[in-house]
Amino acid sequence: MGMGRNKQLPVVAWESLNRQISDCRSCPRLIEHCETIAREKRRMFATDDYWGRPVPNFGDPNARLLIVGLAPAAHGANRTGRMFTGDRSGDWLYRALHKASFASQPNADSLKDGLTLRDCAITATCHCAPPQNKPTRGEIENCRHFMTRTVETLPVKVFLALGSIGWRAVIDYAKAVGWWNDKLPKFGHGATLQFENGLWLVGSFHPSQQNTFTGKLTEPMFDAVFQQVNDLLNAPA
Repeated sequence: MGMGRNKQLPVVAWESLNRQISDCRSCPRLIEHCETIAREKRRMFATDDYWGRPVPNFGDPNARLLIVGLAPAAHGANRTGRMFTGDRSGDWLYRALHKASFASQPNADSLKDGLTLRDCAITATCHCAPPQNKPTRGEIENCRHFMTRTVETLPVKVFLALGSIGWRAVIDYAKAVGWWNDKLPKFGHGATLQFENGLWLVGSFHPSQQNTFTGKLTEPMFDAVFQQVNDLLNAPA
């Protein structure tokens, strides 16, 4: 994960990984759900061509910030084919990313909207939209090798976990590769943890409607997390 590497090489690995994610068929329940949603659609998106399969990672293949979400939304990323695109959670995320200089624009509507990320990439604990937004533990396990390859491809310095499931996924990965050998640290908004290899994990409440509509997560709270992230990225090695 050295910073002096040839920047063209990760692009090839990144694109190859994303193709393999999109082609994955490891979880029949999830594939069936994604495809069913894509056929039945939501009335307001009746004329849209749904993606309806695993959603690949999105972002800069030379990113030092890796955002870890839960799973694609049924009528968000499962419809548009891009992480946090086309739903209210994405409205919150990309506004904050743009304000923190990670995104080229504050909105994410479709694959053709011109959005790009700088020094930031977004992945998911589970790459398929699950029923009731609840993947099983086995389905999360099936996706774990994609998390491993994503981290191996990027020069990650900071992980940002959106929600407790993303937090646990990063910790599980860190344990598997020997970065963390203690008990599971408590998740919280703004919680930080430094792994034994020097990389950082930051926690944030997920920008779901359940959190944003109730005021559990506010825009200043979300912006403060990205300030933490920028501080860690810009800190001396």
